[in-house]
Amino acid sequence: MSNLLILPIILPMLVGTILIFFAKNHSLQRVIAGITAVLLLILAFYLAHEVYYHPQQTMILELGNWSPPFGIVLVADMFATLMVILSSIVGMLCLFFAFKTIETERAKHYFYPFYFFLLTGVNGAFLTGDLFNLFVFFEVMLLSSYVLIVNGGTNYQLRESFKYVVINMIASAFFLVGLAYIYAVTGTLNMADLAEKVGVLEQQGVLNVIAIVFLFVFGAKGALFPLYFWLPNSYYGPPAAVSALFGGLLTKVGIYAIIRTFTLIFTHNTGFTHDIILALAGLTMFFGVLGAVSQFDFKRILSYHIISQVGYMVMGLGIYTQLALAGAIYYIAHHIIVKAALFLFAGATEKITGETSLYKMGGLLRSHPLLGWLFFISAMSLAGIPPLSGFFSKFALILSGIQEERYVIVVVSLLVGLLTLFSMMKIFMYAFWGEQKIPTEKVDKKETMGLLKPIIPLVILTIALGLSAEPIFQFSLGVADQIMDPSNYIDSVLNQD
Repeated sequence: MSNLLILPIILPMLVGTILIFFAKNHSLQRVIAGITAVLLLILAFYLAHEVYYHPQQTMILELGNWSPPFGIVLVADMFATLMVILSSIVGMLCLFFAFKTIETERAKHYFYPFYFFLLTGVNGAFLTGDLFNLFVFFEVMLLSSYVLIVNGGTNYQLRESFKYVVINMIASAFFLVGLAYIYAVTGTLNMADLAEKVGVLEQQGVLNVIAIVFLFVFGAKGALFPLYFWLPNSYYGPPAAVSALFGGLLTKVGIYAIIRTFTLIFTHNTGFTHDIILALAGLTMFFGVLGAVSQFDFKRILSYHIISQVGYMVMGLGIYTQLALAGAIYYIAHHIIVKAALFLFAGATEKITGETSLYKMGGLLRSHPLLGWLFFISAMSLAGIPPLSGFFSKFALILSGIQEERYVIVVVSLLVGLLTLFSMMKIFMYAFWGEQKIPTEKVDKKETMGLLKPIIPLVILTIALGLSAEPIFQFSLGVADQIMDPSNYIDSVLNQD
């Protein structure tokens, strides 16, 4: 047991609570929030180090000393700690961008407290070993996101966030239905115990129904086809720091839950469940990228690309080989970093020009060359151009698809890659190339550099993930091997000394 596992959850929760009492003191909130974000990142790396060098590479914490499956348990394996690291990186850098762009009036309406409450829910979802507590952490995350998405109170935000709230409330209701159903069949909600009991149950028809219920729930939260309609407009409305946090993290919590449950619990009939997942992956990629190609607004294009790129992640699960899952895990890490960077670029260009419409922008490469070329690198990474991180993660997925003779999904993924490149070049050509249409002198170079400081580490990371592809991919293979063989997870949770 290790008490470390509670810290990524309890620290942001406590700090969020403390920040409520200083809601009107903007400067003090920023100091406390900044220090906490750095501490969370250090803690995440230390926890990952401890897990990696742990004999079973899985650590647990029995809360209240109640032994599983009867008590609440937190579980940290290589996959969970990787996700906590990624959430800490993006959470810290988006927060620093918020320091530069969030108005004092927004901050006074509990922006920073709910920012940390959201991180509490995200980290809790990654570390929980119990389905009911996964539901609890989802709700903590979603309730916080409701506040952040309407913070500022513009008519557009309030109107579009209504769809976001409704679809997530419906998904949460079905989550409770799924929990009741699986508890009635197995008598437990502990994930490790569920994995054991599902493995010996012969009621495949019932288990298939339960699996589809959970796929619907997590698919709605992860923006899988056809449940993605709420996302583009909802993520367009908030400030760029919030959109970057949401685009980088929130949908990935749903994808994490799908990968975790469909490699640990719902593996009884992969010919049925994982073929459905693969079909949804292809449809999500295709319709998501069509939405991106049809748009001429910086933030809307990026919002639709969240949908299309989610398809690549579940493609690896649908193929369900070690190579495919390693590619999916690599792709999740790549996308969290790159998508957050791209939304922050959108926020920086909006701050400079006052616009997000591509028709009204142009010439930024001349007036702000560093901004333009850093965006170009991130855009090419998203499109999968070597030697950046997007290429190597997609290569593993496509190679595994060819090896398993899943040619349709391979063709779809290649087509989506080309259309992603087209839409990214459209942003570059309209916003950064050509003649300058909007005077940008009101934002000086010093202020622009201040906007770029939180983005530059993300760009460096996507370059590093590409140039160090071999060790990164070996790590991803190790994570994939661990989650495809759940016996270590089960033994670590249920067979404690």
